[in-house]
Amino acid sequence: MHTELFETLEEKIGSLISRYTALQEEHQRVVEENARLLQEREGLKGRVDAILSKLEGV
Repeated sequence: MHTELFETLEEKIGSLISRYTALQEEHQRVVEENARLLQEREGLKGRVDAILSKLEGV
């Protein structure tokens, strides 16, 4: 009886560890994607600012 409980608990802990690892990896991908998008946004903002400056000069 106790052995079955420990085996079930061990399986659940293993499953939780696997899920935790997968979530850590997904989080890292999201952080990297966010950084990339922020960088892209800054580049686009610079281009828009340059265009607006040119338009103001016209």
